[in-house]
Amino acid sequence: MKNKLAKLKYLPNNFVVEEEGDHVLCAISGKKIFLENLTYWNVEEQEAYFSYVEASIKKDKLT
Repeated sequence: MKNKLAKLKYLPNNFVVEEEGDHVLCAISGKKIFLENLTYWNVEEQEAYFSYVEASIKKDKLT
């Protein structure tokens, strides 16, 4: 599945692929995140983040 957006269900310690693909998009920056590099996400918001920087931005917005 080269260059196809995946649909994921984010869980507390992992994620489930609901629609096959090779990447998702960062909810903050819009950057492409390949699934093998996906490390940061929010279970409650069901969003992925490119890095700790974007995850921190989102966390600051929620508080």
